[in-house]
Amino acid sequence: MASQDSPTGSRVQAETDPEEVASAYVTMWNDRNYAAIPRLVSESFVMYDPAATAGEIPGPKGEVHGRDGLRQFMELLTTAFPDFEITVLEMLAGEDIAMYEVRLTMTHGGPLGGLPPTGRQVQLRGVSILHIDAGKITEHRFHTNMNEANEQLGLTFPQILGQLPKLVVGKARRAL
Repeated sequence: MASQDSPTGSRVQAETDPEEVASAYVTMWNDRNYAAIPRLVSESFVMYDPAATAGEIPGPKGEVHGRDGLRQFMELLTTAFPDFEITVLEMLAGEDIAMYEVRLTMTHGGPLGGLPPTGRQVQLRGVSILHIDAGKITEHRFHTNMNEANEQLGLTFPQILGQLPKLVVGKARRAL
């Protein structure tokens, strides 16, 4: 971690400290602080997240590209899960990287693709790896078991059979 002497002689963390950047990034998500995106991520930012869908945000399936893509992905996720929250369980940081284990908690309270809100709660654990250059995040890789999310949302067989009427109605509404 980068540090420097302060005028008082004590050691202080530099603004580009990867752990501070990562903490600010998590806070940005939890606070829905879209204005912080240009300060925290590079223009060439790429996020790899299994929840990212093609067509709704810039980038192919599983990827989010650029600052605008990140904002759109955040809005999509927090619309579908208005109480979305990240809790950092443990963080490790190096010179240009930060890695942290998280617990995500959320309730499906808004539309998600063609699926109307189910009201179901989801709790996931995952790992984020942030690559940082000059105090800005250039890459975010998020790893989790999406099958757990699908199970908790009732989107696995045979649970999905009970969701089919909602899916059909949701798909029809989107088509109109």
